[in-house]
Amino acid sequence: MPPHAPLDIPALLRRIPLFSELSDTDIERVSRYTRERHVSRGEVLFQRGDQPHGFYFVVSGQVKLAFSSSQGTEKVVEIIGPMQSFGEAVMFMNHPYPVFSEALADTVLVHVSQAVVSEMIEQDATFASKLLAGLSIRLHGLIQDVETYSLRSSMQRVIGYLLQVADSDEPCEISLPTSKQVIASRLNLTPETLSRIFHDLSEVGLISVQGKRITLHDPARLARYNA
Repeated sequence: MPPHAPLDIPALLRRIPLFSELSDTDIERVSRYTRERHVSRGEVLFQRGDQPHGFYFVVSGQVKLAFSSSQGTEKVVEIIGPMQSFGEAVMFMNHPYPVFSEALADTVLVHVSQAVVSEMIEQDATFASKLLAGLSIRLHGLIQDVETYSLRSSMQRVIGYLLQVADSDEPCEISLPTSKQVIASRLNLTPETLSRIFHDLSEVGLISVQGKRITLHDPARLARYNA
């Protein structure tokens, strides 16, 4: 990756919800335990089984959290984009990572040491409450994912994903944030099933597909389709 100007670590830390209300003194303390990291597309950040020593915050780029099955197939658990963090829960479990993390693009992150987070939990009950609230939100999201995969059809999953990326009730064009293969794995589909659904939605005039660019012609109608 090309060289980058040094990051403003204190400013970035304030964008992490967990640290948003810390004093300047506390932010400065956390900064001393925070390290900048640059990874290239395809580079593995950590492997399944590695021991965590903190958590990560994505400044730019994108990483996937995934694991490989005994059959050798890959299952994407989560796709992490800019201004999102990951790894907070695992670092307190004293267990190795249950997934591996790979950069889907050239990515800039910061790594916050477990040591300073543990110190702040011991010293500030409010900080501990915020951490628990953040982890609860992440858990709620994972439960929603399980519900989606269990109760929704393949078509409904794809439609829901497109509407989430678009985040608009008006006709619009979106760019898929990563490859169709990764998206298919994230939605618990095969790439062939994802391509077939895109084709079917195109045939009925709801979307148009050109590579990674997809036009949603009528999001409201799309939302009602196959409901």
